[in-house]
Amino acid sequence: MSRFLRLSTIALLPIFTLLLGWQLGARYEQTILQEAQERLDMLYSGESGSGRLVTDPQKEVDISLLWSVWRLLIKHYIAPEDLEVTPLVFGAIEGMVRAVDDPYTVFMTPSENKDFREALQGTLQGIGAELTLRDGLVVVVAPLKGSPAAKAGLLPEDIITEVDGNDVDGESLNQVVRRIRGKEGTEVKLKIVRPGEREPRTFTIVREEITIPSVESEIKKTQSGSVGYIALNQFGDGSIEEIRNAVKEFKDEPLKGIVIDLRFNGGGYLEGAVELTSLFLTQGEVVSVERREGEPERHYVYGRPLLPDVPLAVIINQGSASASEIVAGALQDHGRAKIIGMKSFGKGTVQEVIDLPGGSSLRVTVAHWLTPKGRNLAKEGIEPDIKVDRSTEDYEAERDPQLEAAIEWITDKEDLSKDRLKVVEESE
Repeated sequence: MSRFLRLSTIALLPIFTLLLGWQLGARYEQTILQEAQERLDMLYSGESGSGRLVTDPQKEVDISLLWSVWRLLIKHYIAPEDLEVTPLVFGAIEGMVRAVDDPYTVFMTPSENKDFREALQGTLQGIGAELTLRDGLVVVVAPLKGSPAAKAGLLPEDIITEVDGNDVDGESLNQVVRRIRGKEGTEVKLKIVRPGEREPRTFTIVREEITIPSVESEIKKTQSGSVGYIALNQFGDGSIEEIRNAVKEFKDEPLKGIVIDLRFNGGGYLEGAVELTSLFLTQGEVVSVERREGEPERHYVYGRPLLPDVPLAVIINQGSASASEIVAGALQDHGRAKIIGMKSFGKGTVQEVIDLPGGSSLRVTVAHWLTPKGRNLAKEGIEPDIKVDRSTEDYEAERDPQLEAAIEWITDKEDLSKDRLKVVEESE
């Protein structure tokens, strides 16, 4: 062997040794991962039984694959000082919950859980828009009334594609929400795609400390008489009591009827929906809750209505969801109210919030909501009796044809002219 060849061989030996050691280590780790995956696959194969996910994970689920990946990260990741236990744990939980593929079943970190609780109390920071994940897209359910999102012009069904120039494709709902939230007074730039429009829009919104007005009420005076108007923006603590007080004040005024505005109401507590329906309905079922086992749990009105006979119109739109759909569906099924506007969002599932150690929580879908006539709100939503749209141009010009149609129906419901029917289309 020549001197050059001997030197070359010696020089290359450390490289071969490193490569061999890496390859052997990789093979060993790959073997661990493969064995762990094979054990996991057994849980879903015919060899282990039904092929369905086991129901007692402590006894039957082999999570060695998870621990193998954990150890590999600790061993190989280039910046081990960045590997913090809590974010890794939260990330693993978020991934598992996201794999359920239900946009309403989510894991909430302590800060997200705090924001969620505060939102139900009527205060939060951000742009004030309720979002959901539908078919992998981040969709606006409703901009909260008076919020920066509403002032900027966001509408239900808007699809958020970018936040501050960053594409959100493939991100979880919580990840997108975290991008949008920020300190009061700072700006966030959203790129959205609006159904029916070819070009995307960009909105620059200044974050604010948001206090959501739960209930707004007034008397609308027309040439044909007065109409009581109640806007319920969310079903939060104290909302129903506020409505009771508003209704009592209406008794001092001779009214043709009452309009309940549930547009952009993303829902809230089930009890609030039952209580609101009970203000206007003497008897009957409000909603049934269909769980994974057992007979449906049926909820009925309390039998002590404040205004059981007054003409009633309810306005809904694409941002009406959850508890607001329960109210609209119950009053519609019982023939108690005329539903006016556009088809509701279709969020007909029940979530329970389970508190976890350290301030985090799991919001998990546990049931479906069915109207008194058995309509599945998640599949069908609520179709209005009278369809009236409110266009982008209407919003910009501060016109409200839906509210006008509701007032018109109450004051002159037996004599709608043909010209009016061009705008107000009776649905079959």
